Amino acid sequence: MNFMKKKNAAILVLLILAFCSFHAPKAPVKYPYQNDALPIEKRVADLLSRMTTAEKIRQLDMYRGHEVAHMQGHEASSYSDSARINIGTEGIGSVHDLYPLTADITNQIQRYAVEHTRLGIPVLFIEEGLHGYSGLGSTSFPVPMALAGAWDTAMVHKAGRIIATEMRAHGVHMVLGPVLCLPRDPRWGRVEETYGEDPYLAAANGVAMVKGLQGSKLSNPDAVLAEPKHFAVHGIPEAGSNMAPVNMGEREARSSFLYVFEKAIKEGGALGMMAAYSELDGIPCVDNKWLLKDVLRKEWGFKGFVLSDLGAIKMSYINHKVADSPADAMAQTLTAGLDMQFYDFPHDEFKTAIIQALKSKQLAATELDRAVSDVLRVKFMLGLFDHPYIDDTLIKKVFHTDASRQAALKLAQEGISLLKNDNSLLPLSADVHSVAVIGPLAASTYLGGYANEQSKGVAIFDALKQKAGSDMKVAYETGYSADTSTVKQKENLQKAVDLVNQSDVAIVVLGEDIKEVGEGKDRSNLDLNQNQTRLIEAIQKTGKPIAVVLFNGRPLCINWVAKKIPAIVESWFLGETGGLAVADVLLGKVNPSGKLPMTFPRSVGQLPYYYDHKPTSRHVYVDQDTSALFPFGHGLSYSSFQYSDLHISPANIPLNGSVTISITVKNTGKVEGTEVVQLYIRDVIASVTTPVKALKGFNRISLKPGESGKVQFKLNHEELMLWNRQMKQVVEPGEFNVMVGSSSEDIRQKGSFWVR
Repeated sequence: MNFMKKKNAAILVLLILAFCSFHAPKAPVKYPYQNDALPIEKRVADLLSRMTTAEKIRQLDMYRGHEVAHMQGHEASSYSDSARINIGTEGIGSVHDLYPLTADITNQIQRYAVEHTRLGIPVLFIEEGLHGYSGLGSTSFPVPMALAGAWDTAMVHKAGRIIATEMRAHGVHMVLGPVLCLPRDPRWGRVEETYGEDPYLAAANGVAMVKGLQGSKLSNPDAVLAEPKHFAVHGIPEAGSNMAPVNMGEREARSSFLYVFEKAIKEGGALGMMAAYSELDGIPCVDNKWLLKDVLRKEWGFKGFVLSDLGAIKMSYINHKVADSPADAMAQTLTAGLDMQFYDFPHDEFKTAIIQALKSKQLAATELDRAVSDVLRVKFMLGLFDHPYIDDTLIKKVFHTDASRQAALKLAQEGISLLKNDNSLLPLSADVHSVAVIGPLAASTYLGGYANEQSKGVAIFDALKQKAGSDMKVAYETGYSADTSTVKQKENLQKAVDLVNQSDVAIVVLGEDIKEVGEGKDRSNLDLNQNQTRLIEAIQKTGKPIAVVLFNGRPLCINWVAKKIPAIVESWFLGETGGLAVADVLLGKVNPSGKLPMTFPRSVGQLPYYYDHKPTSRHVYVDQDTSALFPFGHGLSYSSFQYSDLHISPANIPLNGSVTISITVKNTGKVEGTEVVQLYIRDVIASVTTPVKALKGFNRISLKPGESGKVQFKLNHEELMLWNRQMKQVVEPGEFNVMVGSSSEDIRQKGSFWVR
């Protein structure tokens, strides 16, 4: 018995020692800023009062991972003595491009900053994580465009929680995302990073992701700072070219593009913001006081800090030509309300520029203090002064768990949209005994942009082979290759045709090669490339049943495919479980429920083409159909759904009132399915022009065959507001049309109510 008591006592001592090693005792409180009982603003003010100009400037600077750690490719493998040299006695603001393999690396860097600098100001570690932490081995979710295609904000919130948990377990404090641009020109390469073209849908997903990332309390070990980007109006650049000018008036910007960011701040509580590269109405966003101070801080009450996009401040000097020197560029951007540079200028040049701007009075000392205060405030909110180190055993407990992988799979399944399914070709029936899988993209393990490049997903071909029953033979041919020789291409094509001729059904995977999609990969056209066009035309001539699966990051102009091929599945880039999700849909293990978060145009000549356009935006041409190829909100199911009994109550509301809208949905198909019910409204007569229809609500409802359910929406007066001729946000009296349906074009029930 005594032996057991001694053994237990020894174990207890070891546990206490282990705990203490991860939670080192706090340093004694010497100054008010070290007292966690004081309000954060008082702590910020006290710390700021003790800082030298050099220390202040260092807090606005960002360092690269290789400056503080030994790097093993993309990841930091161990602590480096260079951290001691670069952190010095003055400290540094942040570190990016670190991706530590263990939390011990960030802890060691942090320990030096806390224990060996004059004031002990901790470092802020910042990394990428748009659809999964970009560190090696993390859980990779579908790209944001596919997340939006799920129309499931609860699951997007869950993804945010997982991303934050995995990041913070590595000692990372801030994520560069979500992207809240509205991509109204699909030629833009970064479309896949967004939540689609609609302000309401993008805002709903943005708020869900921000809340998921930031958790219940920012200082918790499962929360990171969210940083919406790119502020603002960056998703409709001239000619679809990244960083190009944006030409837009204030009313349109406020009504759509700024609305999404406002929701992320006011409802989501986002505490980071990234200023865009681009210029808005002639003023670079990093120099735009109206954006960064008047709107963001004064109107919306933003309490976080604003980061430059990589090199955006320098662009004011080099590209935009609105500054004549680095000192002028830094003075303009800090005065406008920006806080931290992102590799804009080398560290010494950055420091010199700010000191010169202060000496010349281009930059007021109060503006420098404001920017430093913004950065310090966030560090206090993250708890870095009070709990600077992370428990390095967390990684084993929370990193890439089975539960996380299942969440990624569910979101991948939900994000798939069935665009066409003539004669119910899909799901593949029991009569199908052989399937030809065609196209190099069918073997792709690409996860989507901003995922860790060393991580791989499950290819569509591999997943289909894995999930198909013993009665179904699944074989693969590329159909074309990188080899441009005519002989080789003919051989590949003929092998694919021969395989299809020997099979019951062909699954042809088409879309975008990774060389033509993503940041900096803008396109002048949205057609399939020549190899894919030749391939699908040859396969179609076999007369065999064909289903096309799209593997892409933006809407494509696939007119011939839409006309000639009986079944089309939009998969986007679905992360690590993407192939499994596609196989589940093709085989009928999952009934597709995804809806398009972005319009598919027929040609680039229609661009910009988005569903919530103004009444005179008609896209009428003598040489082309005026309609969309596939409209916003479109997505079929293996079930069918009937809408009935639209109720709007009350029929008349005051200016500050709300209205309840309900509808009955019945599954009239033969299998269980989920329908995404969409609510649109139209302000019939207003003082300014308004969209022909605008999404104001959506709900997922799952029903068994023959089952009915009621879907209810509450429409608040805030969603009826517009920016009037005096640039005031108001609700105007008048009639509002109500449209409920399965897509922006497939409206099943209509009604109206009045604001009196």
